[in-house]
Amino acid sequence: MILKTGKNLPFYMLVLTLVGGCSRNQKSTPYQDSAFWQEYHEAYPVGSTVPENDVRDIAVDGQSNIWIASAAGVYQKNNHAPVWRQVPAGETAGPAYAVHVAANHDIWVGNWKGLYRYQNQKLEKVTGPEGPVSLICSTPNTVFALGPDGLWASKGTGFVKIEAALPGSVRDITASPDGGLWIATDVGLYYWSEKESRHFYKTNDIISGYTKGVAFDHQGKLWVGGLGGVTIRNSEGKEKVLLPKDGVPSVFVTRIRRAPDSTMWVGSQTGVVRYRPDGSHSLRFSRRWLLDDHVNAIAFDTDGTAWIATPNGVSAIRKKKFTLAQKNDYFMDVLMKRHIRAPWIAGQAHLVIPGDTTSWKPEDDDNDGEYTGNYLAMESFRYAATKSPEARENAKKAFGFLKFLQEVTDTDGFFARTVVPANWTGLHDENRTYTPIELAEERVKEPRFKPVEMRWRKSKDGKWLWKGDTSSDEMCGHMFGYYFYYTLVADEAEKKVIAAHIGRIVDHLMKHNYNMTDIDGKHTRWSVWSPDDLNRNPEWVPDRNQNSMELLTFLKLAYHTTGNQKYEKEYRRLIEKEHYLQNMSEVTMQNPAWFIYFDVVLQAYLYPILMKCEQDPELLKFYSNHLDKWFDKRRADHNPLINFIYNYSQNKKEETAHSVDFLIDTPLDLVDWPIDHRKREDIKIVRAPSLEEEQLGELQPASIRMTVRWDKNPWTLAGGNPQVEREPVFWLLPYWMGKYLKLIE
Repeated sequence: MILKTGKNLPFYMLVLTLVGGCSRNQKSTPYQDSAFWQEYHEAYPVGSTVPENDVRDIAVDGQSNIWIASAAGVYQKNNHAPVWRQVPAGETAGPAYAVHVAANHDIWVGNWKGLYRYQNQKLEKVTGPEGPVSLICSTPNTVFALGPDGLWASKGTGFVKIEAALPGSVRDITASPDGGLWIATDVGLYYWSEKESRHFYKTNDIISGYTKGVAFDHQGKLWVGGLGGVTIRNSEGKEKVLLPKDGVPSVFVTRIRRAPDSTMWVGSQTGVVRYRPDGSHSLRFSRRWLLDDHVNAIAFDTDGTAWIATPNGVSAIRKKKFTLAQKNDYFMDVLMKRHIRAPWIAGQAHLVIPGDTTSWKPEDDDNDGEYTGNYLAMESFRYAATKSPEARENAKKAFGFLKFLQEVTDTDGFFARTVVPANWTGLHDENRTYTPIELAEERVKEPRFKPVEMRWRKSKDGKWLWKGDTSSDEMCGHMFGYYFYYTLVADEAEKKVIAAHIGRIVDHLMKHNYNMTDIDGKHTRWSVWSPDDLNRNPEWVPDRNQNSMELLTFLKLAYHTTGNQKYEKEYRRLIEKEHYLQNMSEVTMQNPAWFIYFDVVLQAYLYPILMKCEQDPELLKFYSNHLDKWFDKRRADHNPLINFIYNYSQNKKEETAHSVDFLIDTPLDLVDWPIDHRKREDIKIVRAPSLEEEQLGELQPASIRMTVRWDKNPWTLAGGNPQVEREPVFWLLPYWMGKYLKLIE
């Protein structure tokens, strides 16, 4: 027993009852690492002008060359070549609307002047069809050309105009197995053959009369897209519809095509959604996947690459076989090339040209310490799983940097947020002054506001600038990394160094009434764990529960690593006299006005320490039940870091499938592309889990979220900065945790 007094014991037993019994104890089998299709995007802008990049149609020939019709003419490029070449069209150069590869491999083009065939390295005009020609289609024996002025057909002996009752607003065309044509128009769907012509425009035939795309699926059913969504027709008529509630991101459907694997690609004004034969669907949108979300046309090459024409150029959505092990190798390479800076900081990269990773340069970040703590934990798990000397050395370097953050301040235990070379330019949050009016304004908005005019100070040796006003999240991230480095990597000599370093930091807190005190003699804005503030200052009520949990963790780790009883004594005093355990019990019942997702990850950092360092059976039971209740609230996040931290702490094997789904679906592209789900019509906007933010009602796959940092809310509706490339530690850490826990084999 740790609680001796009668007045505290009933509460302690009550808390055990309240937080216990909440885990559903779901079991997972280990994931056997095997090859999966990894999609990735390649962007192919056509030129430097708007007309060049306004691509209206696209086709792939038998040699996998890509042909496009744009507002500036016709262009062609080899499959993997980066550069387009304009196809000569003589005096008829100008806007083109259609490009088509016939069964005999002839290339046909429709432009403002008429119909052309590609011969002798140039476009040659065909006699007959009058311009503009906006659609081309072929059957094994016939080529058809359509435009506002009619329909023409050729069986190899020249084009003849067909007398057909068709409107001029023709938008898409596909050949029917019976040799007829299905034509999408602004005034409904038309079927034409040499024997008959039919017009479908009533709502029992199609969703709406404004049709833009037609294609047959692998079962011979006709998909018709347009205003409202997609109508799927069988031989008898309308069979079903696909609306935003079925995954169509916009009621403005623009084009439909069937991929070689029988997936139906539905283009819209808000990206492209793919419907697979098994009934599942997935969305690709935003600059991560498309040069523009407005899809004009879709074509496929023999490798299954989707070539997508947009008003801003051409996007290729490619795929290749990957395993998680290969993905690890890829991300490790990116990490070492662009995300480790002296003296071994793991952080994000700044892209001078938005989205262009060749223009990268290192940049400082407030959370360099926290995220290097994540990196330290990652290398520790990698070493524990593989005994790799490289992982051990990298972990040692990362710990050296975190230790240096304290040493560079030349204080009794305060540590910096980050450091940069003394000659660094372009600092974030440069030193500044506040006027009395500015101070008053800030104090009214945030009474706890601390004006920090000297954020950056020069080290004693003059080599570094270090950043102060260190936050509580930095402390949590450091301790998380220290625990795993101490537990999984360090030898006895190194453990003594780690213990002394942790002790020095915690001694600083004890000396300053459990607040982290900056060089100005005042506590930093966020690093406050003092009972006088948490328990007796009303402005700190929102932080009381979590910060109590944090301080108990710091003291427990200090005792675990040093064996010094003074830390255990203070730990118990805070529980018995200052009710820190009672405060912590309410972490899972946080008032919604004060809940932020960032805190969830800080809490996750703490559980392994509390669960693995505590020896008292009753306290351990309390922490275990507390963790179960906390994790039950977080299952829906499908966060692999949280899932694996839970499994490590509780010796369980849960949520492996959702964790692996994230690892597989994470894009290779780490640019923080802006992603705005508000433009979608297939989602619901809510105010949960964080009441303060607009969020998605359904968790989205990793492939269409903002690039991850685990402090970010995975339910976020919109955001992103294309001048940032995130470090891939967010992926590597749960991967290596999964490997160490034998949940990934």
